[in-house]
Amino acid sequence: MSPSYQRRGGIWTKSDQSFLIDSILNGFDIPKIYMADFTFADSPLNKGKTQYAMIDGKQRFEAIFGFFDGTVLLDRTFVYRENPERSLSGLGYKDLKSLHPDVAEKFDNFNLSVMSVITKDEDEISELFVRLNRSKSLTGAEVRNAMPGPVPALIRDIAEHRFFTFNVRFDISRGADLNAAAKLLLTEFRGELVNVKKPDLDGLVEEAIRVEAPISDFEGAQRRTLMLLDQMAEVFVARDPLLRSQGPPIVYYWLVRHVHGEDLGIVRPFLVQFEDARQQNRSELRRNIRQDTQLFGLVRDLVEFDNFSRNTNDEASLQGRLCILLRWFTYWRLEWERTSHEERSDIRLTSIDERLNRENRENAAKQSNFP
Repeated sequence: MSPSYQRRGGIWTKSDQSFLIDSILNGFDIPKIYMADFTFADSPLNKGKTQYAMIDGKQRFEAIFGFFDGTVLLDRTFVYRENPERSLSGLGYKDLKSLHPDVAEKFDNFNLSVMSVITKDEDEISELFVRLNRSKSLTGAEVRNAMPGPVPALIRDIAEHRFFTFNVRFDISRGADLNAAAKLLLTEFRGELVNVKKPDLDGLVEEAIRVEAPISDFEGAQRRTLMLLDQMAEVFVARDPLLRSQGPPIVYYWLVRHVHGEDLGIVRPFLVQFEDARQQNRSELRRNIRQDTQLFGLVRDLVEFDNFSRNTNDEASLQGRLCILLRWFTYWRLEWERTSHEERSDIRLTSIDERLNRENRENAAKQSNFP
């Protein structure tokens, strides 16, 4: 019931599911369900060796079977139009079967309209899914996942990596992991940080469809991405608070891409202290604004990092944040190496800012004195 182009299950809320059952019991029509029919002949698409595969209607199927199983109940606001005096709110299918068999019979006899689709072309099925859902609130990742060509499958493989199934903390139910995986693949394919907005991610898929580059180039980018994610999975912990949103992973990915050997083991401690410093800096900024005083004690790079973070998918933002992280990591690593184990948690990132400012002043002075 879950071919590659389908949305993940569990997208509908309980209220959405209850409303579908409401429509069935009150005699309203519901949209058709489209199934790929494999009963007529062997098909290369029938990888699960089943008779049918869902094209469109998975959420409706889940609601109907959830009502049968007792996990979906009638909403507390449910009104039975044939007899509004009957109190059916909050009941499940088994309750109707025993207490209101005539209503349960109406559900049993409902004629669900199912369209059978016979084809051996997966691109044709994917195109049908996109067309059927064009007016629905699909995310960019869900639409991209149903696009033809080799890239959606490469993105899905990346999204199945342990980094996305174990380390990230953001919600992946609407394809956020697919979106993040697509961003990593795009930048790895380009060999640098670039814009990773929806048109850019869709463009990567379309580029493969038009065969503007050998398929092996896309596959090579995927292999490099997976290898780097192996390191990322070791750097971060389970459901890492550092990975609570989609924005940071791509910048962290490129930070790890620049770090080698034993230094990988100190990337996370650095990022934890960097995020703590950002939080303290923001608090200092708010305090200065409230008191209408000059902005003393603020770290310029941290303010700039926050400004960059407002446009998470912009090339300049990505490159700017990576540049700051690399510069600060370089100096933080030196502090880490010459600090005893017991004192490492007390390394002050603000001292790094002071050193950077001092070096900038010294370099400026040298340039001004250059004959």
